[in-house]
Amino acid sequence: MSSTDTDRQTALIIGASRGLGHAMAAELADRGWDVIGTVRDSTARTPLHDLADCSGGRVAVEHLDINEPEQLAPLHERLARRELDMLFVNAGTTNNEQTPIGEVSTADFVEVMVTNALSPMRVIESLEDLVAPAGLIGAMSSGQGSITNNTTGLREVYRGSKAALNMFLRSFAARQAETRRAFVLMAPGWIRTALGGEGAPFTIEESVPLVVDVLLSRLGTPGLAYLDRFGKTVPW
Repeated sequence: MSSTDTDRQTALIIGASRGLGHAMAAELADRGWDVIGTVRDSTARTPLHDLADCSGGRVAVEHLDINEPEQLAPLHERLARRELDMLFVNAGTTNNEQTPIGEVSTADFVEVMVTNALSPMRVIESLEDLVAPAGLIGAMSSGQGSITNNTTGLREVYRGSKAALNMFLRSFAARQAETRRAFVLMAPGWIRTALGGEGAPFTIEESVPLVVDVLLSRLGTPGLAYLDRFGKTVPW
């Protein structure tokens, strides 16, 4: 339960300026949640700002570049009086999907791995004490993070970064094995976003309600799950 003067639940969506994160914020707000969404650029107008303007105070905008860890303590301080029912980290970048791992530059490797694996876990480690004892902590993974399901290669750094994220959140959940919290790694499918591209078969509008359904279904269920948007377990 949030610590506001209402009975509404509160979600913090990290990376909600556009795409999946923005759509998740909008969907949760439509379902009666209070939502705090973060944007990376504090000077730019985003769809999240538009959503906040018409939300009647239900949606708030905060600033965080997840690759700037010095910004985490100030964000924590600003949110210190809030109790979160959900903390969800939506982050992702990639390089040229055709580049085999041996030809990836060190700079590209570091950028993808830091953005997709290290930075999300820094966020979770820094903010997890704001999450209710029976709340949910989740991160946007990918089916391409499944080692079992990798039969084609391609997008190799991206795959590796999401597999690393999966391992790191699994370690984090293991350290909290005695808690009542739910932990979710979400594999939403190939969706038409800036990252997914125009060739993706699924739209944000048809996918995000399913993603939110799965997350809400996990509230109150302790332990870690790696799930697709239909709630099916993805092989590690």
